[in-house]
Amino acid sequence: MLDYPALAALAAVHRRGAFDLAAAQLGVTPSAVSQRIKGLEDRIGALLVRRGQPCTATDTGLRLIQHFDEVMLLEAALPLPDPQPATLRIAVNADSLSTWVIPALAAVPGLLFDIVIDDQDVSQDWLRRGEVAGAITSHPGPLQGCDTVPLGLLRYIATASPAFLQHWLPDGVTRQGMAAAPGLTYSDLDTLQHDWLRRECGPGIVFPTHRIASSQGFVDAALAGLGWGMNPWPLVSAHLAAGRLIELRADRPLDVALHWQFARRTAPALAPLTRAFRRAAAQVLLPLPGQNTA
Repeated sequence: MLDYPALAALAAVHRRGAFDLAAAQLGVTPSAVSQRIKGLEDRIGALLVRRGQPCTATDTGLRLIQHFDEVMLLEAALPLPDPQPATLRIAVNADSLSTWVIPALAAVPGLLFDIVIDDQDVSQDWLRRGEVAGAITSHPGPLQGCDTVPLGLLRYIATASPAFLQHWLPDGVTRQGMAAAPGLTYSDLDTLQHDWLRRECGPGIVFPTHRIASSQGFVDAALAGLGWGMNPWPLVSAHLAAGRLIELRADRPLDVALHWQFARRTAPALAPLTRAFRRAAAQVLLPLPGQNTA
């Protein structure tokens, strides 16, 4: 029988990155956290935490954390007289969080959410490592031990302010102009701007870019004339209608397919969230080809 307070300590150390922060989360002393993990390591006969800055779980530790998360989630779904909310850790891309995910989370009571924000192209890696119970991802799968629910297409529009276009792109979208015009990039994993440019102007364009790790920051930067970028349609439709933003090329959006992927073992416990995701996504995303939105 595993010691679940010790597993809770292990998960907290890995996710907070330090024994003192884990202790603060659990309401115990750092010494108590250390003792719990040391006892668990003795019980398992393996190193579970790499002590460092930050502290991280070993592969064995990650498997135990995954087991702990699944047990807590399954217990939270039981009809107990005094249920305690389970913490559900999921990976979500920032643009989904800013456009349609929050209403879905609010529609599912009885859970606490720990949101890992990462690009939709790599969020599946969090699920593969067992660090999250589910992920909003651009990969439909298959991923061993997981189920996938198609959600829809998030439409992106290449946008900039009228003043920006007049200054940097007076002749429209050309290779020469796009190589000089400052762009906006969310992170090193963000390829949306390059993908759109490659489609519209061909490969090989390198452009100067601001790095802004914020969906709303992208919109604000475009409005201020700081740069051009791929913005989600739900965040910029009103600005486009009012003329505050303009499409770099009319009717040339970039659609990104999104899927909800989760561990099959916890599918029954995750069913309310899965239903909420499907409902919320249907209000904002475009349907995938052949997708049944009923």
